[in-house]
This record gives sequence, structure tokens and C-alpha cells, in this order.
Amino acid sequence: MFERPGSSDTAVLVSLDFGNPDYEDSLEELHRLTESAGVRPVAVVEGKRSRPDAALYAGSGKVEEIAEALRESEAGMVIFNHEISAAQQRNLEKRLQIRVIDRTTLILDIFAQRARSHEGKLQVELAQLEHLSTRLIRGWTHLERQKGGIGLRGPGETQLETDRRLLGKRVKLLKDKLEKLKRQHQMQRRARARGKVLSVSLVGYTNAGKSTLFNRLTNANAYAADQLFATLDTTTRRLYLGEGCEVVLSDTVGFIKHLPHTLVAAFQATLTEAVEADLLLHIVDSSSPNRAQQMDEVNAVLREIGANAPQIAVFNKIDAKGVPPGVERDEYGRICRIHVSALTGAGMEMIRSVLAEQGGQKSDGQAQSDLDSTAISVPAENEHASPLD
Repeated sequence: MFERPGSSDTAVLVSLDFGNPDYEDSLEELHRLTESAGVRPVAVVEGKRSRPDAALYAGSGKVEEIAEALRESEAGMVIFNHEISAAQQRNLEKRLQIRVIDRTTLILDIFAQRARSHEGKLQVELAQLEHLSTRLIRGWTHLERQKGGIGLRGPGETQLETDRRLLGKRVKLLKDKLEKLKRQHQMQRRARARGKVLSVSLVGYTNAGKSTLFNRLTNANAYAADQLFATLDTTTRRLYLGEGCEVVLSDTVGFIKHLPHTLVAAFQATLTEAVEADLLLHIVDSSSPNRAQQMDEVNAVLREIGANAPQIAVFNKIDAKGVPPGVERDEYGRICRIHVSALTGAGMEMIRSVLAEQGGQKSDGQAQSDLDSTAISVPAENEHASPLD
């Protein structure tokens, strides 16, 4: 019976080019994800294919190349820059005799490391179990070892059936707990709505600087670091803007290309802050050459979760480009961009001014539809292009 090898702090990265235009960006992102997980990439195996191999994903020849890279680098695991099936993972581990994980598993591991709150830990565990439920293969996982197998198995139940039953019970328990937390959040949001307080959520690509900007605006101490998925747990603070005006500001989890659907579903309670917000501040890393694609990825996830609130794009990290702070408006006078640096504090007064304006309108009892007509549009990366939906 085959037992899965243990994990390691060094890895060989495998990335196959299927003709996608963002291949290089995806590979660079894999490097950063690997390092964020505390694993050191020691070799990279690349190749071009028209489609994945059914049995080994990379094909037998490329697997031999991976095996050679493992021998030379003495790495302890292989990380694929793709989502591989349970059967492909099992076949690769049998062939290579080393632990093999895919991009989704890597992201889930990072989330498990970063979760700090009770709710965050529940959401990560749910995502992990739902991902694991597709990979219960005899000789691979033994959940009964964690639960004490004797006495747990039903009449005529195979090991795989036992694993599935125990996993299903745990998933149901987690979903029930998260549903209770979701109801609590809804009560808090209704209380804020009755108080006519503007609800603002920071959204954006991972490592765009959301938490640094959040700390700068609210004097909070939310964890901020130059790494992917530094923030998982939503932090909410009241922001006083003078003359009796205040808004509720929430820092949310960052998005990334090919964000696993299990994560989107599991983090529904956290992402509800963005869904229910009156206004979204879309934080963009202006120093990134891929900012247009990153904005598209964020907007795609926002559409998926039903977050349709008005947006203002905040182009952060202008200190890295030597750009002065400022506000851009379109030909209709609507705010389309704010250029700031959360690191140095440049442009923060502009964000406060915009929030005070919108918060004042909220307190005057204007409907959400009024917000849509007050000057907020989501900019396209190309100045001459029409705003994104």
C-alpha cells in the first residue's frame, strides 16, 4: 500500500505552457506563492504542451526530467503550477516517490498558515476538506487515524467510505458554524445601515497594499507584509472624518489568478463584507506591470460573488514610480482614480475627502442609486478605454 511522502522546505517547480498569454506572469506568481508558503524553490522544470497528459499531466518524458531535477537539487517535493487531478497526483507520487502538490493545494496551505481568527480558521478548514473530498483514494489518506478507527466503521463499510462519512460530518459542522457567524455579521450590518453609516470595503489583488492603506487610514495594526495573502481575516474599523461624519472601513482578503472556487465558497462569510458594502475601494499596485490583468481578475471575482457596489480605483505605491498624489476625473466629472502611497502617507487626505463626501450623502438618507450618480466609476487601465463594469 502506497503512503504519501512527507513535506519539505525545498521544492522543484513545474510549469507547463499551454499557450496562455499570461504564462510568464503565472510562473513568477508561483515563485512568490512558494516562498510565501515557507518553501524554497531550488529548480524549475518547464515545457510546452497542447493539452495535459491524462495519466501524469506532464507526460512521461517530462516526468523523467522532473526526476532528474530532484536528484540534482535534492529537493523534497514537487509543486505544479496547475490544478492536477487526484489520479494524476497519485501517479506522479508513485513514479517520483516524493510529495507532489498543485497550485490549489499550495494556496490552501498558505491560507492555513495565515488564518488567525476563529472564523478564518473555520473557513480555511472547510476549503481544505472540500478540496480533500475529491482526493480520497485508498492508501492515500487515513482520516480514521486522527479520529481513532476502531469502533467508527459501519457494517460492511470500506476504508474509503469511512473517510468520506467522517469528512462529510465535519464539513456539515463547519458549514453550520459559518452560517451562524454569517447571521451575526448580517445583524451587525443591519445595525450600521440603520445608523446611516457608509460601509466601505477595500478590495484588490493580493499584495496590492490594502492592509498598509487600512492601517494608515485607521491607525489600526492589521498585519501587513510584502508577501502574498498576508491578510486573510477581515478587519473592520470605524473611521471618523470630522463634523460628525464617519464610515465603517473593512480590509478583506486579496484575490489572485485562478483563485480556487473552494476558497471563494468557503470565504463567503468574509467576502460578504464586500458584497454588502456601499462603496468599494479597489486598491491597485500601480508599480506592477501586470496591473491591468490584476484589476480584471479582481473584478471577475467580484462579479462571481455578486459585489456590485460602486468602485473607486486607488492606485497605490506611487512612491515606487515617482508619481505625485492626485485625483483623476473623467469627462463627466466623476472620480476615476486616486493616486496614493500607503507606505509614505501621500494622498491619504484625498481618500478621506472622498469618503467624507460619500459618507455625508449616506447620512443624508440618499439611496444607493444616488451613489451611482455621484462621481464614481471604475477605470480601465487604458485612459482612453471605457470604464470597466
